Amino acid sequence: QVQLVESGGGLVQAGGSLRLSCAASGRTTSNYVMGWFRQAPGKERDFLAAVSRSGTRTDYADSVKGRFMISRDNANNTVDLQMNGLKPEDTAVYYCAARVPTYNYYAYTGSNEYAYWGQGTQVTVSS
Repeated sequence: QVQLVESGGGLVQAGGSLRLSCAASGRTTSNYVMGWFRQAPGKERDFLAAVSRSGTRTDYADSVKGRFMISRDNANNTVDLQMNGLKPEDTAVYYCAARVPTYNYYAYTGSNEYAYWGQGTQVTVSS
C-alpha cells in the first residue's frame, strides 16, 4: 500500500503558475503509475496527467496539454505537476493518485482505475 500527500496549492492570478507536489510513502513508489486529477464543485473528478513508473512516458488531458507538466523523482518518492498559464476554470481540488500497472501500461485516465488517493489540495485561480 502507498500513502499520498499533496502540497503546493493556493491562490494565484490568471496567467500565473503553481507547482503541486505529491509525496508518496509506503511500498516502493517506483512500482506505481502516478496520476493527477482535479475536481471542481459539483463536477466529476477529471484526469489531468499520468506518468509511467520510470518517468519516461507521460499522458495528458487535452485541456491541459502544453500548459501542465507531470514529472516524478523516484529517489525522493515525489510526483510533481507544474501548472503554467493558469485560468479561472482550472480552479478545483487537485488530487494525486497511484496504481500498480498491468504490464508496462501507464496511460490510465479513469478515476476508477486508480487504487490510492491523496487528500487533495485546493487551487484557486482568480481572474
